[in-house]
Amino acid sequence: MVAGRVMPPPVFLCFTTSASPVHARIMHAAPLQPAYVLRGHAAAIHAVSFVRNNTRLLVGDADGWVTMWDVATRRPAAVWQAHTATILGVGSSTQDRIITHGRDRKLIVWHITADDEHRLSHALPVDGQVVQRPAPWMLSSLNVNTLNFCSFAQWLDTPTELHPEGKLLLAVPGAVDNTIVIYSLPDETIVSRISTDRREKTGMLMSLSIARKSDHLVLVAGFEIGSTVVWQEQGHASGTWTEVYRSQQHSQPVLSVAIAPDLHAFYSSGADSTVTKHHLDGSDAQTLQTMHSGQQGLTIRSDSRIFATAGWDGRARVYSTKNLQELAVLKWHKEGCYAVSFAVTPPEGSRDRPVGDTSVETASTALSRKSIALTVAQRREARAHGTHWLVLGSKDGKVSLWDVF
Repeated sequence: MVAGRVMPPPVFLCFTTSASPVHARIMHAAPLQPAYVLRGHAAAIHAVSFVRNNTRLLVGDADGWVTMWDVATRRPAAVWQAHTATILGVGSSTQDRIITHGRDRKLIVWHITADDEHRLSHALPVDGQVVQRPAPWMLSSLNVNTLNFCSFAQWLDTPTELHPEGKLLLAVPGAVDNTIVIYSLPDETIVSRISTDRREKTGMLMSLSIARKSDHLVLVAGFEIGSTVVWQEQGHASGTWTEVYRSQQHSQPVLSVAIAPDLHAFYSSGADSTVTKHHLDGSDAQTLQTMHSGQQGLTIRSDSRIFATAGWDGRARVYSTKNLQELAVLKWHKEGCYAVSFAVTPPEGSRDRPVGDTSVETASTALSRKSIALTVAQRREARAHGTHWLVLGSKDGKVSLWDVF
């Protein structure tokens, strides 16, 4: 079965949401259960990401397979083997440009349009090698270091006349433990090399996040020794970086770091049970001892109000960005979870608006069956676009979709 609606078991539990006006405290009689479960992969899921305004979901597994799911129909829109080893990360820079990063030392940018989906395979990885699965058009392929488990971080600069779709910056681990390399696409050149003091034993680079704050880029890294470091670019496109923050809030390796979209803070989680909020203005960090070790894949929703982690205990945990309060525990998977992601939150009032703001005729009684079917499809896509999805990928090869916020 490709996807199915999950029926809740006959038990009861409750959860609380944030005490803010947006998330009033609510007691639920029904248990938290995923809205749908996607069963398309035989190997562990290591990367998930919503793309194309939440209409598509990218899923990457330990065997190098990528499935692009149609969120509205919950069926595969494209399936291909992007890498010959574990997928470390997936994402997109534009509507049609998909990024995949594998442990085969490759970082690839693919070009996939809506029309391309019709010619690509829809046979799921769990079905085995039953058919040929052609790969999409490859725009760029970088040879990068993948001796660790750190995925890429990306930033798309403002479009210019020279780069009408914007210059894409990709940060990846260098060949040395304490080194980060930043590539520029489409020219595939190295524009920066950043490193900590070689005398410091940081261990492997574990996680990266990059964003633009005012007129300069900010890069955050998490290391094996439990430290987090922030660098700031000196001048626009200068290639020179200065360390501006360092913290040792974790006693074990940092598994994930993420800069909040509002650029006020970044958050970290680790192999220990600590979750930390680091303020980008340099004020004291806030920490939460969760009592649950092994939280990774930390992701922040686009409105910067909540963040989530994927747990080795098979559970996702949702927290408030304001005070680190635990808001919900999502338990369904029987094995550990490695990847979690939020859909982009639509603007207020747009939740039920059809994609493309397509109006629906109401006065005509002569609509054809084709027009009616199109309207239904538009409404279904609009619901997928406007739902506050959270997706969770597990070692069991299953992907659960939740709509709890």
